[in-house]
Amino acid sequence: QVRLEESGGGVVQAGAFLRLSCTASGSHFADYSVAWWRQAPGQGRKFVGTISRNGIHALYEESVKGRFTISRDNSRNVVYLQMDSLKPEDTAVYTCAGRLTSTEDMNLLESGHSVWGQGTQVTVTS
Repeated sequence: QVRLEESGGGVVQAGAFLRLSCTASGSHFADYSVAWWRQAPGQGRKFVGTISRNGIHALYEESVKGRFTISRDNSRNVVYLQMDSLKPEDTAVYTCAGRLTSTEDMNLLESGHSVWGQGTQVTVTS
């Protein structure tokens, strides 16, 4: 089983960009689809987007479509979340999660993911 660790969070102004990384240790990372979630203060965890094992397919939550892009480099065991045109409402703790699968399908449910990172804080000021 892999372990996941996020990095790249920080404090930026509205309109800026950040790139988060989700780095895996352990074996068979390429057998995992990976999703990003976020949790704003006082709110529950919400789905942001997900990418298939081979990196060809991705799905996004409506509010981030066109601004966020998920990609992966299986040779480096990393998944990226590129966040452009950041808004104050994007402020949250961002967490990546892995789902072991034998196909290129993706899952939008928390319960569908067995491996979770600790999260990284993103703060967007107005």
